[in-house]
Amino acid sequence: MSQLNDNMNKILDITPSAVVLDTVSLPATSVGALDVSDDFAVARNNIRNIIERGDDALECALELAKESEHPRTYEVVGQLIKVLVDANKDLLNIHKQRKELNTTESESSAKNVTNAIFVGSTAELQKIIRGKTNVE
Repeated sequence: MSQLNDNMNKILDITPSAVVLDTVSLPATSVGALDVSDDFAVARNNIRNIIERGDDALECALELAKESEHPRTYEVVGQLIKVLVDANKDLLNIHKQRKELNTTESESSAKNVTNAIFVGSTAELQKIIRGKTNVE
């Protein structure tokens, strides 16, 4: 992306200015302590922010390409479109990955008991089934 910006600056004969991006504040815990849903939210917000800013940049680049009618500006627009499509795919992929993680976690927590053996009398088993006594 940096090379794209450098090329665009050379073509347009402009000097780059400082860009201020929105920041996402993280909790005061260590990065390792963040759970999957927090990471998902941060990643999703970052990708959405990139897509929104890319849409704005694409509109400006298209206007510039129309005005200059220079082939290189159209090439830059095409590259920017590809980057935005990839960012949209990344956004959808993190949703898919989150769903897979949630499915994996729920599968690992569900355990099947195939050969359970109760040692006791039939009367004790009936009481347990009816909920009259607790299993120890």
